[in-house]
Amino acid sequence: MTALVLSACATPRMHSVNELNAAGLACGLTYGELIQDEEAKKLLILFRVQPSPDKRRCVQDWARKNHLKLVVIDGIQFPEQGP
Repeated sequence: MTALVLSACATPRMHSVNELNAAGLACGLTYGELIQDEEAKKLLILFRVQPSPDKRRCVQDWARKNHLKLVVIDGIQFPEQGP
């Protein structure tokens, strides 16, 4: 019971690029598709166009285990630049 209470209060930590890449590779992603921002340590950002449900679930499980909230960015549209 005590472990459950303590884990609920756990503060997220910054993970190294190597840790994020290892987690991403384990979930079938490529290097750089998992990002953690220093200003928003609690957020784990998955940056991949249309990640499969299996990949999302894998990353979500890793995020939850590490006390992070998953944010998925599955596409970006850039405004067209003028002449």
